[in-house]
Amino acid sequence: MPNLSLYASSYLGEQWEWVLLVLCVAFFLSGFVDSIAGGGGFISTPSLLLAGLPPHLALGTNKFIVVFGTAIASFNFIIHKKVLWRIVLVGIVFSTIGAYIGSKAVILTSEGTLKTIILLLLPIAALLALVPKRFHQGRIHFSPKDIFLITPLLSLGIGFYDGYFGPGTGSFLIMGFYIALRMDLLYASGCAKLINLGSGLGSLLAFILSGSVLYLLALPLIVCNMLGGYLGSKLALQKGAKIVRLMVVVVFVLMFISLFVQYRF
Repeated sequence: MPNLSLYASSYLGEQWEWVLLVLCVAFFLSGFVDSIAGGGGFISTPSLLLAGLPPHLALGTNKFIVVFGTAIASFNFIIHKKVLWRIVLVGIVFSTIGAYIGSKAVILTSEGTLKTIILLLLPIAALLALVPKRFHQGRIHFSPKDIFLITPLLSLGIGFYDGYFGPGTGSFLIMGFYIALRMDLLYASGCAKLINLGSGLGSLLAFILSGSVLYLLALPLIVCNMLGGYLGSKLALQKGAKIVRLMVVVVFVLMFISLFVQYRF
């Protein structure tokens, strides 16, 4: 096993202890807010980029960390029987394929180009994922066209996005199922989590094969992210979600400005 101090300082700089502490706080907040209002990826991904990680390593390491939180949330929906398995079993195949292709594409993208793409995608994705929406009660029964045509197309497209970039994927899946299939919102959330888990694993496989995951750095951040998710779910009150969503927006704006200065000047 490599020397931890040498390993961390090579990626985070000489003040790696403080940088790692800030990252732990960021990933705790990411898990906390994601479990209540969604949008945790708009904290976790920029935090790794601001810590100085190259984009490919930041995206790969972030994927390795957040897939654990997605797995726990997926298990929660399964035990509470809020999953439509006919939708999920079809969707997860296509989301995994789409995410693997997306991650292979991002690995082949040059670092300079990827920095520009990230700066363009972050505000667009945040706007789409964090803008308040009104949902109405939907349905839980679907036609063969819904299951075998719309679901694969939706899962493949959003899976590709998850593999290429990632933040907001869960929200996009929920919106997609609600708008395209008129699915009940609670079941849409359950299906989205499992399909997002598939895309996360497909993406992670591509990053692992390319050597774009920093495992030693990821381990403490996984613990912080899961702890934040656990405490957030315990405090998931209806009024609190609005406050947390506002916090996500504020933190994201500050991080985006910092990234813009770091990448463009």
